Amino acid sequence: MAEAATEVKLFGKWALEEVEISDISLVDYVGVKGKHANYLNHTAGRYQRKSFRKAHCPIVERLACTLMKHGRNSGKKLMACRIVKHTMELIHVLTDQNPVQVLVDAIGPREDSTRIGSAGVVRRQAVDVSPFRRVNQALYLMAQGSRESSFRNIKTIAECLADEIINAARGSSNSYAIKKKDEIERVAKANR
Repeated sequence: MAEAATEVKLFGKWALEEVEISDISLVDYVGVKGKHANYLNHTAGRYQRKSFRKAHCPIVERLACTLMKHGRNSGKKLMACRIVKHTMELIHVLTDQNPVQVLVDAIGPREDSTRIGSAGVVRRQAVDVSPFRRVNQALYLMAQGSRESSFRNIKTIAECLADEIINAARGSSNSYAIKKKDEIERVAKANR
């Protein structure tokens, strides 16, 4: 009885201890278990004070912070938290899975290309992307895709974000994040 009371569930519904991170390189950068487990996606932590400290921020809170972009939404964290809560509800209804697990699965492997310049000649070279940047890019692209698809649309941003996360987790090309990832990797493959 006492053991069940100490289990931390996101929004009181979804257990965070049963979430599995399939990619071993992402374990340190996707905060889900242990000290990262929270009831809400608002910890009021100061994760921007030092480099790489945002790696310790819970992944669901990072998703909420990523939604607070473009002037009119900046600083409105309670609104972003409400959107994320509705998104998690929708993901659970649509997939019958733990929505945090679906979010973690949406972060996939990446390859990018960087500019190598010497003596005025600039060319691009394919490079592997660090796990920290992979998490950042995945969250950014999912938020940007949902923001663009909900703009001047009858669907709410929570519905668009739920669709985006589910499609990204499945690897579907309907996802904005997957389209962008494929485009970047195609350029990187050409520059190997």
